[in-house]
Amino acid sequence: METFPRIISVDDHTVEPPHVWRDRLPSKYRDTGPRIVRAPLKEMTFKGGRFAPTMGQPGDEGPLADWWVYEELRRPLTRLDTAVGYDRDEVRLEAITYEQMRPGSYSVPDRLADMDVNHVQSALCFPTFPRFCGQTFTEASDRELGLLGVRAYNDWMVEEWCGPEAGGRLIPLTLVPLWDAELAAQEVRRNAERGVRAVCFSEIPPHLGLPSIHGDEWDPFLRACDETGTVIAMHIGSSSRMPSTSADAPPAVGSTITFANCCFSMVDWLMSGKFDRFPNLRIMYAEGQIGWIPYILERADVVWEENRGWGGVADKVLNPPSELFAQHVFGCFFDDAFGLKNLDAIGVGNVLYETDYPHSDSTWPRSKEVGEEQMGHLAPDVVERIVRGNAIDLLGLTAEGLWPGSAPTTAGA
Repeated sequence: METFPRIISVDDHTVEPPHVWRDRLPSKYRDTGPRIVRAPLKEMTFKGGRFAPTMGQPGDEGPLADWWVYEELRRPLTRLDTAVGYDRDEVRLEAITYEQMRPGSYSVPDRLADMDVNHVQSALCFPTFPRFCGQTFTEASDRELGLLGVRAYNDWMVEEWCGPEAGGRLIPLTLVPLWDAELAAQEVRRNAERGVRAVCFSEIPPHLGLPSIHGDEWDPFLRACDETGTVIAMHIGSSSRMPSTSADAPPAVGSTITFANCCFSMVDWLMSGKFDRFPNLRIMYAEGQIGWIPYILERADVVWEENRGWGGVADKVLNPPSELFAQHVFGCFFDDAFGLKNLDAIGVGNVLYETDYPHSDSTWPRSKEVGEEQMGHLAPDVVERIVRGNAIDLLGLTAEGLWPGSAPTTAGA
């Protein structure tokens, strides 16, 4: 490949700096809202898809770590949150401090520099402490504080992380209060007014104790996304339950089948009737990869054609699932040679590229080389669409691939 397009990554991550909620919550909440405390790690396990850390007390033995403290939650920063720059064999399940992570994880100038190293022009970033769709605030008992926490995160995301210093290269992705669909709709509209075109959502809401998408409970939120052109972005693990097979299965089992929740979720959406009711809805699956998609579409079409009468979808799913997928669904990948070999069964217009910086699966700093290796058989115009063109269209970016809500600078030019 003579030239490889500048990447627009639709799945990177930000590690929120300590001041996000300290600076943006009303003063009465600054001692009860999310805050960083340095304390020892007593114990941490990750089995059966469940992450379980235990915070020690001052003076206890154990490595020091920076912990997010919020109501009853004690959540440490971990090496898995920010693994780039470390040898794969050095990436272990351990708690760390901000000083022990790559500054690009939380600092805008350092992030832009690391994007330059990785041939990345622009990036959409999912949260860390709030978790992938804001579950942290959904699980909190104080709903007033939870809503303020969601809005504070969104204000920081738009005004600071994606602010003028980023020069349009960082693309905002916001949260909603998942416990109230009307409030969620209001937050979608509030952020759409300042140019935000993507919002986090759960891949499988019932795993969070929330309604499924098959009823009408989410309709206010879906209507707001439909009317504002806001893309619903679902990251693996946004149901707080990573796929696994047993309580004692090692993390490698879940890591191999991370796509499974995306698979279940996509079938939910295709059989929900929501795409017929809300024709402008667009959804994307971050870090779900794409190689599994062709068979699911084939099977869904067979079920719709032959079994929709007794299958409960005849009166609401009015078009074949494969057609709905082509119009409404986007798969995201960072390393999927098999999927790229079967691109014709997925659709060139339904695939987006990502780098997953700074997570342990990230292809940084070799995302360009990985892309060249896996897309070498594709025509240049197809590579252009996958690596940046589809993201530009989906997220409402400028022709240069920048977020128009932030004034561009010469950074990374």
